[in-house]
Amino acid sequence: MKTLRRNALSGYSWLMLVFLYLPILILVLYSFNDSRINATWTGFTWKWYVSLFENRQVMQALMNSLTIGVISSVIATVLGTAAALAVKHYSIRWSNIFNGLMYLPIVIPEIMMGLALLVLFSQVQMELGKVTLILAHVTFSMPYVMVIISGRLADMGKELEEASQDLGATPWETLRYVTLPLIMPGIIAGFLMAFTLSLDDFIISFFVAGPNSTTLPLYIYGLVKRGVSPEVNALSTLLIVSTVLLVVVAEIFRRKDSKNNQSIL
Repeated sequence: MKTLRRNALSGYSWLMLVFLYLPILILVLYSFNDSRINATWTGFTWKWYVSLFENRQVMQALMNSLTIGVISSVIATVLGTAAALAVKHYSIRWSNIFNGLMYLPIVIPEIMMGLALLVLFSQVQMELGKVTLILAHVTFSMPYVMVIISGRLADMGKELEEASQDLGATPWETLRYVTLPLIMPGIIAGFLMAFTLSLDDFIISFFVAGPNSTTLPLYIYGLVKRGVSPEVNALSTLLIVSTVLLVVVAEIFRRKDSKNNQSIL
């Protein structure tokens, strides 16, 4: 009976994985199809990937995504780290409300967030473009950074910082030589998470992007409106692979952070 139950659960788990990843596998498979017709497999080819890198518009969209992703991730990491440190070390009035408001962008539907940002930029008469995209990406990625850093700070405790100050270190020296090195894997994981979210975002970017600021997801959407071609499959495959790699690296840093924390304790 136990064997039957175990086999049933195992089969159910594999069925769920197939349900989740089969569409992605089909997309990746047909990105190597020699035919432009997705329904017919005529042979293996790399030509759609080669044509992508020879396409100036694709390269421009890629550069926009990378530029906006790096800048917004750096800003979100700095602000998220500072906010997490402030919440941990200082008693903020109505801290529960403050924390709830900080994490609210995580649960707000993206379409509402995009619309709200569009209204805000319109009210302050800010021209839509790369600057508005960077501000928008900072807005929705900073709470994720803060969650990661706050978790690391909560596990770290106050003993090492108190010992540093007992030995004569100033608050700045304690922050620079004790706190930041200990939470650095968490900071890097937060940066990678913010970069992944920025690289992958479509809905919010759709509202706040302007001329000459088309990102890679927006470019893919533009191609899909004219039909699903092998170039779209190839471009989507590259975006999926990049996202997976970034998530894996972020998870490696998060696990390293947890191991370091356990060794300290």
